[in-house]
Amino acid sequence: MSNHYDVIKRPMVTEKSSIQKELYNQVSFEVDRSANRIEIKRAVEKIFDVRVANVCTMQIKGKVKRRGKILGKRRDWKKAIVKLMPGERIKFFD
Repeated sequence: MSNHYDVIKRPMVTEKSSIQKELYNQVSFEVDRSANRIEIKRAVEKIFDVRVANVCTMQIKGKVKRRGKILGKRRDWKKAIVKLMPGERIKFFD
């Protein structure tokens, strides 16, 4: 990836991610599907100026949805759960 901002697409702010942030110091992001853990770690460290302990990634398959007789499919995407070092916080999520 050429740019750190191309790796991180958007933060995931959900009820589950809020609980993970409080209990385990983990934050979730939607990331580029071709990004690997090392690129995600470097991008988060560079953009938010924090130290990262661990990165877990998962591929999310898009659901098939129906509107009347028309079938459609949501897009596939990749999610990254980033564990921060103890004492590190991202102000965006606070």
